[in-house]
Amino acid sequence: MSFKLTGSVILLSCAWPVCGADASILGFPSSDLAQERKWEDRAKELPDSTRIGTYLKHMSLKPHLAGTPASKAVAEYALGLEKEWGLDAHIEQYEALLPTPKARVLEMVAPRLFRAKLVESPVQEDRTSFDKDEVPTYNAYSGSGDVTAPLVYANHGMPADYEYLARHGIDVKGKIVITRYGGGWRGLKPRLAQEHGAVGCIIYSDPKDDGYYRGDVYPKGMWRPADGVQRGSVMDMMLFPGDPLSPGWASEPGSKRLSIEEATTLMKIPVLPISYGDALPMMQELSGPVAPPEWRGALGLTYHIGNDAEKVHLKVDMDNSTHPLYDVIARIPGSEFPDEWVMAGNHHDAWVHGAMDPLSGTSALLETARSLSELYKQGWRPKRTIMIALWDGEEFGLIGSTEYVEKHAAELSRKLVAYINSDSNGKGQLGAGGSHSLESFVVGLARDINDPRTGKPLAEALRTRSSSTNPSGAAKGPDPLKPEDWHMQALGSGSDYTAFLQHLGIASLNLGFGDEDGSGGIYHSAYDSYYWFSHFGDPNFVYEKAFSQVTELALLRFGDAPLLPFQFKHFAQSVSQYVSEIQKLEKYDKRLDLASLQGEVKELDKASTSFETAYAGALGKVGQASGAQMASINEHLYGIERRMLLDGGLPRRPWFRHGVYAPGSLTGYDVKTLPGIREAVEAGQLEEAREQARQVTEMLKGVDREIQQTRDLLNGL
Repeated sequence: MSFKLTGSVILLSCAWPVCGADASILGFPSSDLAQERKWEDRAKELPDSTRIGTYLKHMSLKPHLAGTPASKAVAEYALGLEKEWGLDAHIEQYEALLPTPKARVLEMVAPRLFRAKLVESPVQEDRTSFDKDEVPTYNAYSGSGDVTAPLVYANHGMPADYEYLARHGIDVKGKIVITRYGGGWRGLKPRLAQEHGAVGCIIYSDPKDDGYYRGDVYPKGMWRPADGVQRGSVMDMMLFPGDPLSPGWASEPGSKRLSIEEATTLMKIPVLPISYGDALPMMQELSGPVAPPEWRGALGLTYHIGNDAEKVHLKVDMDNSTHPLYDVIARIPGSEFPDEWVMAGNHHDAWVHGAMDPLSGTSALLETARSLSELYKQGWRPKRTIMIALWDGEEFGLIGSTEYVEKHAAELSRKLVAYINSDSNGKGQLGAGGSHSLESFVVGLARDINDPRTGKPLAEALRTRSSSTNPSGAAKGPDPLKPEDWHMQALGSGSDYTAFLQHLGIASLNLGFGDEDGSGGIYHSAYDSYYWFSHFGDPNFVYEKAFSQVTELALLRFGDAPLLPFQFKHFAQSVSQYVSEIQKLEKYDKRLDLASLQGEVKELDKASTSFETAYAGALGKVGQASGAQMASINEHLYGIERRMLLDGGLPRRPWFRHGVYAPGSLTGYDVKTLPGIREAVEAGQLEEAREQARQVTEMLKGVDREIQQTRDLLNGL
């Protein structure tokens, strides 16, 4: 699955002098800096590229789909390493609906016969591609069905594509839709096809998007070969992630479960992913209207939409069984505030071998765990408890992390200061997304880690990197090269931060190195292997080492800071920007009065300014404060994000409760900021938009009060 952070989405905010020659660290008084720098310098020397490569090679030897013995073996391997290093580690077991296919058939029956092979051919140079246990090419949570119907090409299968078809009198009801990957999250393609009356959905990878159009294909290059298939979940995660049969509660052996018929996030029609090698013969036969230019890929043919003369037979029979999941949790106890936690997590399950996704992130995080255990042996003792989690079942729908959050919700809400997520990692620039209250914190990390290629601080690259989009995905706004206009990317969904941030309101980050090529053309395929990664992903594992250093420093600073490193000025500025964006939407109704909301945002900005003044003044006094005083202040600090939750959640999807960040109901992974208001405006629902604006205004008043209370506590030191 995996939300990707690449260089093209890096937008970081800071009071930019922090990115200069400033020796301060947010949250630390000057009296503590020398000791903290000592531990950080030692920590940065510990990660080892060779070790990371060893972990990655071992874990990627066999396909390890969640729910299989091989996935359990990867979890036990990681657990064994952590125990060997002296960490307190254990496995938490959950259980979930993890479907696998019993039958897959795709064949064209008119105007000619053709049967898709639905197999990824082995590559001579890549020995793991010959594995007899390769995971079948399928979409998890597809419906079962056996249908024969006309084939219709619908481009990316997004709302605008169906609007085009409707304008031209083309109805997909009773037909099988073929779409190409891209343009939106994969799970929306069958959902929208289903909603428009289609009886089946085929999703193929067009070479224009990630094949020979982009560059040489694997194994000569990094791009998808003709037989490459992108597997993936098509669960309707925009309703809720996690086990479809236990919405809102943890799925454990013996726990309550819905029936398949009661589950609301499963597709009802059969869905199948295919290669462009299998798509080509069918696309060649399509007739009917010529597709518009923006619908045309790079297959050597004229793209037609089709008519009733081209028919295909699609059969998918799913085994809807439950299987075990294995989350690996390790902890380093806090010395002063053991009931304040900070957690870093990455998933360990993969669609096949998963060298890039997720093991590039998993291996770097394991090396972070080893380095921190070594630092602990040298005498370092974090003030707060540090936890490192390796999640299972992410690829099916963020299942391991969601079930963990739902089981431990009350305790996490009380104790978890922040969650730091990673997923895939590779060469390139540092990408960051997350809670805007942590923007200055991330810039501090980027200042103090060097790029392994240039030797310059990561922050230097951030200063000169522009972007074509702003945090909410709208059109390009102010010049991003001006420091005051930089903002960190807001988070939608697609990786394991989702339940922490958007269900519990825990301040979260998603970090990773990468570039615009990302995982090239091997995403979710059998070719995502050690051979691919060691040749194209990060051949010398230097960015793997750098990412381990980034995560180390993040955990050290959260774990050691006397005063937690939250700042809220950038949050207030971002919310102001999001309100302005809503007012510029094409469907914005001027009868929607946002004056009260704008007024509250201005009050929030004032409170944030006075808070940051109080924060700076309090740093010199924390050494004289009692442990109880500091615990109270810090509890208020990390509780501010909790105030951003809406009591009833978002309309029609109450599991998502954050009032500022959510995945869009029609965008998938992509974020919708101020989602309740924005989506009501986009849908032309004036009364709902008014009600959502009222709720968000009240929510921001609560945030404002909490910031002011925390400011007063800081002034009282």
